[in-house]
Amino acid sequence: MTATYCVVGGGISGLAAAYRLRVAAGPDASITLFDPADRLGGVLRTERVGGQALDVGAEAFIARRPEVPALLAELGLTARQVTTTGARPLIYSGGRTHPLPEGTLQGIPAQAAALTGLVDAATVARIADEPSRPLPWRPGADPSVAALVADRFGDQVVHRSVDPLLSGVYAGSAAGIGLRSAVPPLAAALDRGARSLSEAVRTTLAAAGPRTGSPFGAIDGGYTVLVDELLRRSAVSWAQVAVQRVEKSPLGWAVVDDEGGTWRADGVVLAVPAPRLAPLIEHIAGASAAAARRIEVASVAVVALALPGGTPLPQQSGVLVAGGERLHAKAMTLSSRKWGPRGNVELVRLSFGRFGDNLARSVGDDELLAWSQQDLAAVFGIDTEPVDSHVQRWIDAMPQYAPGHPELIADLRAGLPAGLAVAGGYLEGIGVPACIASGTRAAAALLTTDVAR
Repeated sequence: MTATYCVVGGGISGLAAAYRLRVAAGPDASITLFDPADRLGGVLRTERVGGQALDVGAEAFIARRPEVPALLAELGLTARQVTTTGARPLIYSGGRTHPLPEGTLQGIPAQAAALTGLVDAATVARIADEPSRPLPWRPGADPSVAALVADRFGDQVVHRSVDPLLSGVYAGSAAGIGLRSAVPPLAAALDRGARSLSEAVRTTLAAAGPRTGSPFGAIDGGYTVLVDELLRRSAVSWAQVAVQRVEKSPLGWAVVDDEGGTWRADGVVLAVPAPRLAPLIEHIAGASAAAARRIEVASVAVVALALPGGTPLPQQSGVLVAGGERLHAKAMTLSSRKWGPRGNVELVRLSFGRFGDNLARSVGDDELLAWSQQDLAAVFGIDTEPVDSHVQRWIDAMPQYAPGHPELIADLRAGLPAGLAVAGGYLEGIGVPACIASGTRAAAALLTTDVAR
């Protein structure tokens, strides 16, 4: 019998799963992908702004992780991978900009000198003294990043160095993100017996080796290039409908859509955000649904601006904004400086919204555009009218990795019946490489189940 699979969710996780199923199961397998959106890709979305392709969701990937470069090579797209210009970002704290500290892990320093000028003298002294204080670490512990860093280095390090980076990644704060999710190698170094947090950061940085070149990559033409090629190679049937639930059937599984259709499958990949997962499976996997409901999410809005060519942007890749500042944006990306000039415009992205606020839902496009211009004027003195703009909202799109998240995900997966697999940014990482890895793992889980049958 021809293998039949359903993939619910057309983001990068679902597309990666569909592609892996096609490669393994061959051309005769039936693969249906469900997503009611106007286009596939989820938070990978490329728009034309000022006549140029610009990603208005995820805009970069960690190039040192293997998943994206390996997938691009497999798809014949290696030549489309690009790297940054090497321009460095800034931190906006205390009403002014500071160079992003070097020699840190997610803003956590290995030595006091790294944060000189960003934090006050008392905090610098506290960082320097930290190795002399006993470290009461319990192997396996997963405190919030803020709890550990504030205890060892002080609140200023959290608010001025760590929070701006974690807010940029998770749209959350160090107080709500577990150490094992935010910086797994650091937690491992502490488990191995590091005598201080400074030593743990230092040994983790040393183990990673010298950092040469930019850590970030992107795709020439935008992520739409990858999305389109995965869609072509996976040869799925795209059902542009929402799914209401998944049910067990005598022949495997049944996917029920919101138009009353029922689709049989030997295996199902659920590549949807955690809030959408729970109602799909609560009647067949109650414990997994309960685990999914414990994962909180944040909403963000991205404003993309095309400024006239020659607008005097600084030679920086962008700005990460500390909490409590008078700016509205939490981050700014000077795309034309980060990735190099394109066309006769200067491209800029501003990101709004943090976990716990309702900004992305409640503030209109005109106000977001006005805030963007105000923030550019406040930080860089730029008050030029844009020649084009685009506002993109991502509602409930940013999962929060609270302390204990790895155990929560283990429980979620353990409660799933054979033939169901999950993928997505709420599992082991919200970055594109981690999402591709989750889709690959989900496909492998279904293929293993087929072999076992």
